[in-house]
Amino acid sequence: MNIEFIESKLGDIIKELEKEVMEILSDHSLDKRETNLQIKPITSTRQILDNAMDSIKMVDRLAKEQK
Repeated sequence: MNIEFIESKLGDIIKELEKEVMEILSDHSLDKRETNLQIKPITSTRQILDNAMDSIKMVDRLAKEQK
């Protein structure tokens, strides 16, 4: 499994998520509640991606140990 490639692609996705967050934060027409409502799914998505990467690394490590 090419862990570096997967990390790179997930890193690209995370950068795009961070851009979305910055756009939301810079939108002064939103109040605090609306801002939080729009950012919450993005932060949840990032956490899911981080957890997925951790799981992929763990599975890869276990597979290498069993060889």
